[in-house]
Amino acid sequence: METQAEERRTQTDPSAKKPDKRRLSRQAKDRILAVMSPLALLALWEITAQVGLLDTRFFPAPTRIASQFVELVQSGELLANTWISLQRLFFGLLLGGIPALILGLIMGLYRPIRAAIDPLIAATYPIPKSAVLPLILLIFGLGEPSKIVMVAIGVFFPVVINTTAGVLEIDKIYHDVSKNFGASRWQVFRTVALPGAMPLIMTGVRLGIGLGLILIAIAEMVGAKSGLGYMIWNAWQIFSVETMYVGILVISVLGVLFTVVMNELEQVIIPWRRDR
Repeated sequence: METQAEERRTQTDPSAKKPDKRRLSRQAKDRILAVMSPLALLALWEITAQVGLLDTRFFPAPTRIASQFVELVQSGELLANTWISLQRLFFGLLLGGIPALILGLIMGLYRPIRAAIDPLIAATYPIPKSAVLPLILLIFGLGEPSKIVMVAIGVFFPVVINTTAGVLEIDKIYHDVSKNFGASRWQVFRTVALPGAMPLIMTGVRLGIGLGLILIAIAEMVGAKSGLGYMIWNAWQIFSVETMYVGILVISVLGVLFTVVMNELEQVIIPWRRDR
């Protein structure tokens, strides 16, 4: 019956489908702009470098950077360093993200714990994470733990802050309903706090990944012999500008890929936000 009513409404109102067409048209335009804008920038960069308007010692033409990219891929250097950085990023995400998620949920549910811990987070969050790198190297040495801890610190704060905010934004009626039905603390934790805070949790994870990419590059520049940060720093030392740009470009592409993956994951985990 509902389907027949919708068909009759569509037949009597020809403009009913027009908003969908306009929306699809806008989405297509957005995709075209998203692809064309970086290509236009690269084309402008290439032209200005070729005609001598840019100093190619510092801004080499994109074609030279692409050639160096191919060489680094063929030699295996780029893939090896990228893989090492991704491993450090992954373990840092686990080490910083899981405790931050649990702590954020607890802080959102229990006011005394939030009152005790929130000032500590507010005091330590503004500290530049790169400023504590010497202390981390002093404690954990120049090995893998220092890089992983550096990422974990960067991931921890966005996740815990967004998780706490997400729990606090849950409508009080859901807590009252769970209490009236005699839900245990674990049930409230699992069925009310976690799903209700999930949109902001995903935002925190996305921010944490971006910050983790920044911090892993910084950590690898100072105390590592491998990774994308080390590759960029070593290229600066030998004045291989094209290699520097390749490393920066790879980090940028990784950021875009992680954003796309998180958006797709969000569509699966938070299906009620698909139409927003």
